[in-house]
Amino acid sequence: MTGAIVEPSRVGEVVEASTASFVAQCYELHQPPPLGSLVRTRAGSIMIYGIVFNARTGSIEPGRRPIARGQEEEEEADIFKSNPQLTKLLRTDFEAVVVGYRDELLHQYLPPAPGHIHSFVHLCEKKEVEEFSGRLDFLDIILGSKILLGVDELVGASLRYASGAHADPRAFLVEAGRALASSLGGDLHRLNSLLKRLK
Repeated sequence: MTGAIVEPSRVGEVVEASTASFVAQCYELHQPPPLGSLVRTRAGSIMIYGIVFNARTGSIEPGRRPIARGQEEEEEADIFKSNPQLTKLLRTDFEAVVVGYRDELLHQYLPPAPGHIHSFVHLCEKKEVEEFSGRLDFLDIILGSKILLGVDELVGASLRYASGAHADPRAFLVEAGRALASSLGGDLHRLNSLLKRLK
C-alpha cells in the first residue's frame, strides 16, 4: 500500500534545530505531517529536507500533564467545546531527521548548518518528493541515525510515502529494495524485516 501525498502546505515552525534533526511545532493541534513524509525548512538561502519520524501532543508547559475532562461529555469533540482554552494549553510537535539540502544543487547528505529557529516548515509537494526520492542515498542517513522510533520503521514509512509520488510505485519500491540490499547485505535478518515493511 502506498502513502497518500498531500499537496503543499505550511505545517509548522522550527522550535529546535541541530545539523542532524529538527523539531517543529504544528500550527494545528493534532495535525502533524504523516510518519515518513518529506518536509522542508530553511537555513538562510539553503533549503533543508527532513523526514518526519516522531509526533507528539502534550502540554505547552514541560512536566505538566493534561488531565481528563470528558467524564460528563457525550463526544470527545465536546471536551474542546466546553474547554476552548485547551487549544492554547496543548501543542503538537513533530521531529524530522535531516536527509539532505539544496543550495544550487540537491544534496543527500547533512547540510553545513542547522535550520533556523522559527523557520517555516512545509510538507513537500508531490513533485519535490519524486525528485528527492529519485536518488536513494538518503537511506544511509536514516539507517545510521539514532532516533527513538525504530529506524527500520522510519525507512519503511518513508519509502511507502515516497512511492506515492512516483508514476510506478511498485517499480520504485523494487529499486528501493535493491538499495537496501546493497546497504544491508551483511544483515539478512534486518534486510528481510525491512523488505516486509515495503509491501
